[in-house]
Amino acid sequence: MDKKYKIAIGTDAFPPTTDGISNVAQSYANILNKHHCEAIVVTPKNPNQHDSKYPYEIFRYKSWWVPSKEGYSIGWPFKESLSYDIINKDFDLLHSHAPLATSYYFRLVNRKKRIPTVLTYHTKYEYDIDKRVPTQKAKNFAKRFIKRNIEAADEVWVTSEGSAESLRNIGYTGDYIVMPNGCDMPKAEIPQEIIDEIKTKHSIPKDVPVFIYTGRMIWYKNIQFILEACKILKDKGKDFRLIMLGFGADERAIKLRYKRLGISDKVVWTGKILDREIIQQYYATSDLLIFPSTFDTNGLVVREAASCGTPSLLVENSCAAEGIENGKTGFFCKENSQSVADRLLEIMDNKTLLKAVGKEAQNTIYISWEDAVQKAFERYEIVINNFYSENHSNEEYKY
Repeated sequence: MDKKYKIAIGTDAFPPTTDGISNVAQSYANILNKHHCEAIVVTPKNPNQHDSKYPYEIFRYKSWWVPSKEGYSIGWPFKESLSYDIINKDFDLLHSHAPLATSYYFRLVNRKKRIPTVLTYHTKYEYDIDKRVPTQKAKNFAKRFIKRNIEAADEVWVTSEGSAESLRNIGYTGDYIVMPNGCDMPKAEIPQEIIDEIKTKHSIPKDVPVFIYTGRMIWYKNIQFILEACKILKDKGKDFRLIMLGFGADERAIKLRYKRLGISDKVVWTGKILDREIIQQYYATSDLLIFPSTFDTNGLVVREAASCGTPSLLVENSCAAEGIENGKTGFFCKENSQSVADRLLEIMDNKTLLKAVGKEAQNTIYISWEDAVQKAFERYEIVINNFYSENHSNEEYKY
């Protein structure tokens, strides 16, 4: 391991908060510390944190606690001494994984001492702003805040080409590079006895097609299309099971919706599962991941499913479908419930096709976190060298 660099991994979400960015931050911290350099996580305090179990340092700064299923804390980095806490750690680079409180924290640090800064833009923040922020004035303020945090970075990364459109929607007009995320699940062939145990546990008949949705239980992932498509299948006399694995703000409404659709007998609701090995076993139990989200900018779940040879059904031209070949490494549909149902009717009974496409996905679209972070670390070196060779450390900081 090359110890010559010390990297701050900034994230607004870290366990006990669990979401995609939380998983990304953990993967970066784990692999950087194991193979490349020293990495310290910088994240808001959380009343339920158990940081001692991690084999690297976690620096927590002041926050406001928001009781919710997701367990988010809102970072509050405005105390002046907090900037010096970061400066005194002698970081060589600050890497923020969201243009929110921690990115603003890094701006405050840079106002006192310039440190090379990278920002990865992971998700479509303008979507959340438009949906959840109540007034137009507040929406405009939130977008300006995010835009300014993005612009303050010395280099901006996106996880897919499609996510760059979201950058532009926020108003960012600068350059970016694509830095894909990896998968923390190893390639694996899950033993048949484990699959049989899961099917027995949930009373899933041996030979029926099994679909799975994994992720946050929020409507803007287009979960309604999955449920409505399953209603269409049931009305046509098709037998199947749909595994719903995850948790989130809309899970009560989602449960109510599938009950009203009359498909409760087809749905397996696992509840909250955090053990990654068990989640992979559920992927392997399934014939197909259904992921019609157009919100996600990368779709980690697609690579997770591929890790054990399970293919995905995705919306054509979505970010999640980037790098997927229709009928070869995955399947495409349109962004509506009828199209999801039509595609399922075409492929659900063709076990040979599903297995072949899943195997090809495992062989070609899977990328490990080790490979992804190796690429990121190599880019860190370029960012640091460019920063000092172009004399950015002596330039007036305008953010």
